[in-house]
Amino acid sequence: MNTLDRIVTQLDQALRVSLAPAPAADRASPGGKLPEASLEHNEREHAAGLMRINHTGEVCAQALYAGQAVTARLPKVRAEMEEAAREEIDHLRWCAERLDALGSHPSRLNPIWYAGSFAIGAAAGLTGDKWSLGFVEATERQVEAHLDSHLDSLPQADERSRAVVSQMKEDEARHAELAAQSGAASLPKPVQGAMALTAGLMKWVAYRI
Repeated sequence: MNTLDRIVTQLDQALRVSLAPAPAADRASPGGKLPEASLEHNEREHAAGLMRINHTGEVCAQALYAGQAVTARLPKVRAEMEEAAREEIDHLRWCAERLDALGSHPSRLNPIWYAGSFAIGAAAGLTGDKWSLGFVEATERQVEAHLDSHLDSLPQADERSRAVVSQMKEDEARHAELAAQSGAASLPKPVQGAMALTAGLMKWVAYRI
C-alpha cells in the first residue's frame, strides 16, 4: 500500500476499534461454555470495572501496534506488528462480550486512549526496530503482570471473566517472548517506569469511566 492507503486504513481501524462494536474474533471466547455467575451488585460492578480496564488495554494495544507498524523500517517487523494486532482483536471482542454480559460498557474515553497510544507507538517505531520491539516486550510484560493481578481480584464465581483473562495473559506472554526473540532491546529503567505510571493512570480512569 502507498502512504495514502495506509493513512485511510489506519483511520478506518481507529474508528472501528474505538467507537464501533468490537470486530469479530477468530477464536471463540475461552469462557463461552462456562456458566454465567450470579454475582452480587458490588461484585458485578467490580468485575465490570476490571474488564473495562482490559478492554481499554486492548484498544491501546491496537493503537500501539498500528502506530509501530506505520513507522517500522523492516517489512518483517511491520508484518509482526500487524499480526500481533490481529491476534489482539480476539481479546478486544472477548472483553466487549464480558462487559455486555455484566451489564456495563467500554470506557467512554476510548477514542482518546487510541489516539494517544497510536502516537506513542509511532514514536517508538521511529526510534528503530530493536527499540520498538523492546517497547512491545516491556508493554506485554506489564500487561501480563496486571492480568495476573486481575485473576487475584476477580470474583471467584465469575468463571467466564477469569477464563478470558487467563487466556489473555497466556497470549501476552507469548507476544513478549516473540518480541524478545525478534531482537528487542531492553528499555532503560526510567522509560519502563514512565510506562508503568502511564498505564496506572489509564487503569484508574478506565475502571471508573
